[in-house]
Amino acid sequence: MFSTKKITIAIDGYSSCGKSTLAKALAQQLGYVFIDSGAMYRGVTLFAIQEGIIQQGEVNEQKLLAKLNEISLGFKFNPVSQHSDLYLNNMNVEHIIRQPEVASYVSKIAAISQVRAKLVHEQQVMGKSGGIVMDGRDIGTVVFPNAEVKFFVTALPEIRAERRFKELREKGNNTISLEEVKSNLILRDELDSTRTESPLVKAEDAFLIDTSTLSREEQLHLALQEIEKRLF
Repeated sequence: MFSTKKITIAIDGYSSCGKSTLAKALAQQLGYVFIDSGAMYRGVTLFAIQEGIIQQGEVNEQKLLAKLNEISLGFKFNPVSQHSDLYLNNMNVEHIIRQPEVASYVSKIAAISQVRAKLVHEQQVMGKSGGIVMDGRDIGTVVFPNAEVKFFVTALPEIRAERRFKELREKGNNTISLEEVKSNLILRDELDSTRTESPLVKAEDAFLIDTSTLSREEQLHLALQEIEKRLF
């Protein structure tokens, strides 16, 4: 039996390790709100692509910062998927932000300090009342360092690549190879872990979950056990 107090649950981890799936499952189980912080960075990345701010693989940082106030991000519940979709300037972009082109640039966008400052502030406002599960790469270390429960999720690179490859295939993307997916994940790991601004690191008080050999049900059970242990 869980406490009636609404807490904040922070989940950090690498790409395609299952952290969003776990976060959604926990939110549903606890009756909490799920916030996908990574989707917000993808939204900014999509805006940069659409505005021609990314040219020949490079981000024009000054041009992006000049237009930062033009970016409005929000989540709306989708009754079909039973999850919240990201809206960029009042347009549903949930499907578009999951495309490989966006994924290939999101770490570069996320490394810009002014972008992180804007989104971290928005995320903190969203979660100030508790009762949320938020996943990302700096949730337990920067956004909510005082979160009551923190998880750090990981998995073997080859497992993560296979999962991402399968997901892309199911969404109709048949042009990218498994090796390309793996290379993209490894590059994102490097960029996320070594950036100066809010690098991806495990918070000291975070509970580690390696999903390499765990089913979704086993991951959820393990997380719920840890939440119960920390609340009582």
